Amino acid sequence: MLVMIVLGAGIAVPALLLRAAYGWKFPFGLAVESFMCYQILAVRSLRTESDKVFQALDQGNLADARKAVSMIVGRDTRNLTKEGVAKAAVETVAENTSDGVTAPMFYMVLGGAALGFAYKAVNTMDSMVGYKNDRYRYFGTAAARLDDVVNYLPARLSAGCMLLGSVLTGMDAKNACRIYLRDRRKHKSPNAAQTESVMAGALGVELAGDAWYFGILHQKPAIGDPLREIEPEDIRRAHRLLYASAVISLILLLGVKGLFLWIFI
Repeated sequence: MLVMIVLGAGIAVPALLLRAAYGWKFPFGLAVESFMCYQILAVRSLRTESDKVFQALDQGNLADARKAVSMIVGRDTRNLTKEGVAKAAVETVAENTSDGVTAPMFYMVLGGAALGFAYKAVNTMDSMVGYKNDRYRYFGTAAARLDDVVNYLPARLSAGCMLLGSVLTGMDAKNACRIYLRDRRKHKSPNAAQTESVMAGALGVELAGDAWYFGILHQKPAIGDPLREIEPEDIRRAHRLLYASAVISLILLLGVKGLFLWIFI
């Protein structure tokens, strides 16, 4: 019921607003939908929030870094080391390159801002109620499973764009491809390791591994090889790969839609 209500509202409200806007004047409708699409994408906010983590680490303030990273991850952060904080931030940038950028673009290209908001509704429900715990083990299952379904294609598209982005940004594209092929399934989610494995390989670091959630240790396999120790500067390197992937995704998706319209319309 939660999923149906939230998803229904997520589609209906922007669709009705856009119908009214386009019904008045097409340029006004286009402006409103463009603003909506801008709100859905999370490129700048993802960079801004994760950069707060970098700045705190760069200043040697571990307490502020833990607080900053707690704003963008679901794990317990109060006991994270400097390396653990940096790793958590890099993982978040990697995963949200798909969840916050490529996937919303994918659905906006398919169905405009209304479908983009519907995707964000699913993704937000998964973030809020999709975590397993003893009391609410089944409450968030529908949202979590639906999130897995709607992210299946975008996550793989995002991984491909990140691989190309690692070439364009001068990162270790060969290692990124090797780690992706080896570790892309090393996660309980069918999608999360897709982009994390590319990021780990491109940076030459190890991501994932055991983490604490709500006071409980969750054992997870490591992704990537520890060719070197992770460092705060890796957050900035992750930003470069984020932006490269975003641009590649935009060009690819708009190119495919343009070709489809040219052929069939």
